[in-house]
Amino acid sequence: MTALLPPGVKVHLALSYIDMRKGIDGLAMLVQGVLRQDPFSGHLFVFRGRTRANLIKIVFWDGTGLCLFTKRLEHGVFLWLPSVDPDETLMLTSSQFALLIDGCRLARPGTAMAAGDCGVIAAAH
Repeated sequence: MTALLPPGVKVHLALSYIDMRKGIDGLAMLVQGVLRQDPFSGHLFVFRGRTRANLIKIVFWDGTGLCLFTKRLEHGVFLWLPSVDPDETLMLTSSQFALLIDGCRLARPGTAMAAGDCGVIAAAH
């Protein structure tokens, strides 16, 4: 599998659910206010809604402006790790991010995975 991201780019997975009606400015405000991160850092910030579980939104600063990417699964949903804190994030590697984009289930280490699941994700930060 080839890497999707250049070296040094981090992927922050927001574990709390968001209102998927939010656009680029609303998501950038969540990155800053709730996740306590810099949306202009060049890192990726991934969000999922509660009811639209087949859709994720990714905010990314490319050096010239904020970008908003969406991915919608035609079959299945993005299965999210449960979160207690609304500001909890999980750092993904480029390979783990590729698995997420492919619709693979996220699980904490030591968690049993069903057939068809793709990988285990590291503990939350």
